[in-house]
Amino acid sequence: MTPPSSNRNQPVTAADLRRLVEIVVEEALAACHETYTPARCTCHAVQFECCPHQVGGLLDAGAARLGLRATGGSTSDIASIIDHTLLKPDATRSEVEQVCREALEFGFATVCVNPTWVSLSARLLQGAVSRVCSVAGFPLGSTTADVKHYETRRAIFDGAREIDMVINIGALKSGDLATVGRDIEAVTSACRESGVLSKVIIEAALLTDEEKVAACTLAKAAGADFVKTSTGFARAGATIEDVALMRRVVGPGIGVKAAGGVKDYKALSAMVAAGATRIGASAGVRIVQESRGMTAPPQPHAGY
Repeated sequence: MTPPSSNRNQPVTAADLRRLVEIVVEEALAACHETYTPARCTCHAVQFECCPHQVGGLLDAGAARLGLRATGGSTSDIASIIDHTLLKPDATRSEVEQVCREALEFGFATVCVNPTWVSLSARLLQGAVSRVCSVAGFPLGSTTADVKHYETRRAIFDGAREIDMVINIGALKSGDLATVGRDIEAVTSACRESGVLSKVIIEAALLTDEEKVAACTLAKAAGADFVKTSTGFARAGATIEDVALMRRVVGPGIGVKAAGGVKDYKALSAMVAAGATRIGASAGVRIVQESRGMTAPPQPHAGY
């Protein structure tokens, strides 16, 4: 977002410059695996880098986005890190309505549905904590960049507030990194324009470690908000090793989403410990109930 014209010519203050130096030092130390603890703001409520009073000068000076540190997630509020997912091709209207009711009850981060169900889900979740997530180029990733761009814009128009896109896997395995970069940017640019979160699915089960590193690096360069392990439709889903590798590659600045095969609280906890900050699962209700010591009923809508 471009700052208001009345603020664009304001000079950068000494405090702003000191904070910029702090950010650079922090990132340099993090790259060297040193420990750095951000200073507390004088309000003592939040860390310096998060306080709106402290970052206001940077925004006025022209900053369009501020990156905040994010390593592994927390399991203290399980539902808030789960994308409650229903992506099977034969999902019915009643099943979509059911996952939306569950989101309203449990407070999941999102309901993740195929594009055809976005407008319905957005109406059902209007005013709720839970948002609507949808997909682009799903599940194969083999459509062209302009098609993924259109899919993204249409899903946003219908009410999606997060988009999970699948990269061009064949181009990546062919060594065509330029095409992969343009493919990702086609989605992340549309998301940025609308203030929508973007997640880049690399389909780790189909990649070598070197290809996983390349995919995550390209996603980070394209301004993605998350990298994501899997669609749930390949031969395997998320693994602890892949989550840890992806976290090492992207660093603390963006999210890592583990998806595919996360079916219980134990599995979720292991993914979070490895560095995941979001979990995609069709077993969201079971996971939350397990975390609360409750007996969970069978999940009727397996789709991830």
